[in-house]
Amino acid sequence: MTLANNVVVLDFETTGLSPDMGDRAIEIGAVKLVDGQVVDSFQALINPGQRVNSFIEQYTGISNQMLKDAPRSNVVMGQFTEFIAGFNLVAHNASFDKKFLDAEFSANKLSYSGQFACSLLLSRRISQEAPNHKLGTLIQHHQLANDGVFHRALADATMTANLWLHQVSLLQQRLPTQQITLDIINKISRLPKAKIANFFQTIK
Repeated sequence: MTLANNVVVLDFETTGLSPDMGDRAIEIGAVKLVDGQVVDSFQALINPGQRVNSFIEQYTGISNQMLKDAPRSNVVMGQFTEFIAGFNLVAHNASFDKKFLDAEFSANKLSYSGQFACSLLLSRRISQEAPNHKLGTLIQHHQLANDGVFHRALADATMTANLWLHQVSLLQQRLPTQQITLDIINKISRLPKAKIANFFQTIK
């Protein structure tokens, strides 16, 4: 049984939307949560071996000049596999980050054993009143701490961790006698929205 407050929350900045189209990671940021406390963090720029277009430079603030002397993927991913060893993983819009993590790990013949969970899917189920489920919107909606920096990997991972812990707290309020595990969260995240209320009634 894995409690939901013992996870690594991660975020990628990338050259584009899909590794299937040849896009690569250019930055990774992550925070490690143990018993709901940040105990460690990881951040690295990654030289993708290709130029980054001007939109991505503007969007992320990461320039080709910054990436020129950054380590290659094999170095960064080798370090990151040690950082996440034994931990499950969380990301906001996890399908995006999982695609890039899988692609970078596959390219470097690395693997990981943790499950993924998604704070965006969870928000759609338990915070249906939110205006939308973008990370910045949810941080504002729940009045969570942030430093105003978006689209840099460690800043976004830190904000996602704050959101995740708030979501775990919301679930604990709904299920006071339950331990909030990653399995429960992934089950909720897969349920149709119309069945959420009934789920909370039956699991108590």
